[in-house]
Amino acid sequence: MSMNINRGVRAQLLAQGGLYLLLLLALVMLLAWVAREYRGEWDVTANARNTLSQGTQDALRQIHGVVSITAYAMAKDGGGNDVHRLLREKLRPWQRQKPDLTLTLVDPRDDPKRANAAGLRSPNEMVIEHKGRSEHLPLEQLNEQNLLNVLIRLSRTSTAVVYWLDGHGERKLDGIANRDLGEFGRQLQAKGFKLASLNLAIAQDVPRDAAAVIIASPQTDLQDGEVAKLKQHVDSGGNLLWLIDPEPLRGLDPIADVLGLVLTPGTVVDPAIKPRSGPPTLAVGANYARHPVTAAFRLNTLFPGSRQIGTAEREGWRVTPLVEVAQRGWVETGALDDTPVFDAAKDFRGPVTIAAALERTVSGAAGERQQRVVVVGNGNFLANTFLGNGGNLQLGTAMLHWLGGDDKMIAIPPRPAADVQVNVDQTLLYLIAFTFLLALPLAFAIAGGVVWWRRRKAR
Repeated sequence: MSMNINRGVRAQLLAQGGLYLLLLLALVMLLAWVAREYRGEWDVTANARNTLSQGTQDALRQIHGVVSITAYAMAKDGGGNDVHRLLREKLRPWQRQKPDLTLTLVDPRDDPKRANAAGLRSPNEMVIEHKGRSEHLPLEQLNEQNLLNVLIRLSRTSTAVVYWLDGHGERKLDGIANRDLGEFGRQLQAKGFKLASLNLAIAQDVPRDAAAVIIASPQTDLQDGEVAKLKQHVDSGGNLLWLIDPEPLRGLDPIADVLGLVLTPGTVVDPAIKPRSGPPTLAVGANYARHPVTAAFRLNTLFPGSRQIGTAEREGWRVTPLVEVAQRGWVETGALDDTPVFDAAKDFRGPVTIAAALERTVSGAAGERQQRVVVVGNGNFLANTFLGNGGNLQLGTAMLHWLGGDDKMIAIPPRPAADVQVNVDQTLLYLIAFTFLLALPLAFAIAGGVVWWRRRKAR
């Protein structure tokens, strides 16, 4: 049976084919328009390392105004990689979160005058500008935390100065000894804080530009005049971070009285955390209050050798216990040994509060403002030796942000990338080389020869 195709059928088939082609083209154009207007991305990398952390996203929402980034780099590096494309991809997550963040790419070879005018300090560098202020960031240092730090510094309307009490053996914010806070100080400077020491035996009083004063475990007694200057700072509404170890207050009792602190003797012990040697005086912080310092905090913190921080009611002060430790431990008031035993007659059973935030409204010439104080019964957690443990650095930084009035800038650092390193010993490396460079090619050659021989015989 055959079908006779006349002109009418042929024209009908041609029209159907043309209509199908037009519909197909329209569909392709529609898909292209949708792809251009609506962008969807899914991060499938290990640990979602191509997505900004939640802390960074929250911080970007608080940075108002246009951010202009000019990247000075050669379009292609020595290996032929498209550097400009890589920069665009790296900054795309930032532009999704902050659409008014602009990126301009300049090859210094094509525009040397512009590169020279920018005052570059390295061959490949970014210049970040925001509200008339600018800062340089070398491209090799470009990562989420460093760029966020630059944006935070540029967004500050004024430089916050943090003073640390000096002259009595305190932990120094520029010190390199194990007990000092030098690394913590360096991290604060990266966040835009300015640091300065304060010796009240010389200074007339606490400077008025102090965002906060840090008292970190003095080892000798303060003179009455020095204590009076600190008390005046607190009475007039100054902010304070006080790190108190299980040792004497060194003449600072009047400051404790003003704040209503109840400082019981003894050291926190937690038998659940057994050290390799010595008494169990390590305490892990995992229970935090609902407070701007700790509201979004999810990291464990480590406090070696802590004391309990209690508070009595003082008119006007609002007190929030920030950190609780030693759920199954206690405050040991007796001698510490490797196996302490709880004594109900003298010791205080856990959980133990070792940090508290105090706040009140004070009136001044500029009107009402909030005074903020943080007291921590531990100085070791920010020391150079222990700062890298858990979330110690993040907690200390959050405290200073809150004391400085930057509640919205309390950001959690970006997630680390998952470990993707592959360790191969020399024997396995030789085996892999033998397999792929010799054994497999030889096997393919033999198999091909066998197939050719069989086909030749079959003819």
